Amino acid sequence: MTNSIEDILDTDAMFIIGSNTTENHPVIASHMKQAIEKGAKLVVADPRRIEMADYADVYLQIRPGTNLALINSMIHIIIEEGLEDKEYIEKRTADYEDLVELVKPYTAEYAAEICGVDAEDIIKAARIYAKAGKAGIFYAMGITQHTLGTYNVMALSNLSLLCGNIGKASAGINPLRGQNNVQGSCDMGCLPADLPGYQKVMKPEVIDRFEEAWGAKLSSKIGLTLSEIMDGAADGDLKMLYVFGENPMVSDPDLNHVKHALENLDFLVVQDIFMNETSEYADVVLPAASFAEKEGTFTNTERRVQRVRKAIDPVGDAKPDWMIFMELMNRFGYEKQYNNPSEIMEEIASLTPSYTGISYERIEETGIQWPCPSKDHPGTDYLHKDAMARGKGLFFPADHRDSAEMADTEYPYILTTGRVLYHYHTRTMTGRVDGLNEKVSESFIEISENIAKELNISDGEVVRVKSRRGDTETKAKITPIVNKNVVFMPFHFADGAANMLTNTERDSICKIPELKVAAVRIEKIV
Repeated sequence: MTNSIEDILDTDAMFIIGSNTTENHPVIASHMKQAIEKGAKLVVADPRRIEMADYADVYLQIRPGTNLALINSMIHIIIEEGLEDKEYIEKRTADYEDLVELVKPYTAEYAAEICGVDAEDIIKAARIYAKAGKAGIFYAMGITQHTLGTYNVMALSNLSLLCGNIGKASAGINPLRGQNNVQGSCDMGCLPADLPGYQKVMKPEVIDRFEEAWGAKLSSKIGLTLSEIMDGAADGDLKMLYVFGENPMVSDPDLNHVKHALENLDFLVVQDIFMNETSEYADVVLPAASFAEKEGTFTNTERRVQRVRKAIDPVGDAKPDWMIFMELMNRFGYEKQYNNPSEIMEEIASLTPSYTGISYERIEETGIQWPCPSKDHPGTDYLHKDAMARGKGLFFPADHRDSAEMADTEYPYILTTGRVLYHYHTRTMTGRVDGLNEKVSESFIEISENIAKELNISDGEVVRVKSRRGDTETKAKITPIVNKNVVFMPFHFADGAANMLTNTERDSICKIPELKVAAVRIEKIV
């Protein structure tokens, strides 16, 4: 997030797109509701009528995969009506004319036809956002998990820059991270082209710095994304895989492909706190300690580095992840020893500019938001206050294109996937809690009354859902919150797995699969 969670309370307007905020980020959603009580306006765009739509001044029930057309149209309307922040654009942005040229065709009527919404609602949404003194954008995987995911994000950046909302309190562009330490993992180099602090492996000066600090030779070659790793394993190019804190046999697209990839490996290591669907394929399983059994930090969605304290000793043979990695590292011949996680944080601070001022002593009571460039720096509650990190904010316009897979006569419905409030990712943890299973115990597919009547399906009936990649059986849930040709499945469940159906087609830039759009058909089980 460019801004802070507390910032939300003082915003004038919010644009939620591709985020089921109340179910996936309930604390942030509570702040949004408080802001609305104080007078903030709300625009929601989502293929399902999620709870936040009930609080919205404008709700846009767009077709899955049409985010870019909607955003471009809002930009078009703002420019046509002269609502853009001209002074901000002049002083703090670059390539504005390219944006103006690209969005010319994106009238409200044109986008309404693509998105399946009313043109007047797009106009209302654009005006609410542009006329607000402080407007924040909030998005999640409903924006990113598309073949146009990178362009969707850049379009939201265009919209925010257009109205001067980057570098402003209670505004900004705010991706809501899907798990508790996704931000921290990215910060620490768990991206194919990055070392800690988003320092690029292809830059010689970066490699030189880390080689000197670590006393080891490092590769400057960009690595593979998760989807590319699975392809490599399936093709036989990748022989060994080490999986920790992840369960791709439930969470990845096209599970038949994932199964083949894991079976094709020479050696698979799984490190986790519980056995899961992926560990069934492992040659070695390393028992890891849970959050309550170890010291460390999490960096949350607002970039806040927070202490985690051990409540109990690890159970059985389990060890903290850092200790497992260190012992393996030592056995591989790199004899670096750490006595505790605080020493690791000291090393992080020495090599990661945005973490330079962060230490365990400083976050003993309250976490600090990076960037924190010195030991006396208080942290940064919102980014780009005086200038963009790159100098000027770059407009990056792009045209809408259809998703990789569209509905047709053979597969007439569009499946989109997501989460429910009561379960966490692949249920490795929450699936063991009786109370949560009482709330939602099994897979389901949300369908409209139109589909139910068309196929003679009753509520709660087990149906077969098929895509070009596989099929699964799940219970039908008839609901008015999805449109007539859109269906929804949560991806948490191994039985009735949504990801038997999802598409592996990827964004060409960041390589994220198009998990949010897949063409399917539904069959009665006779």
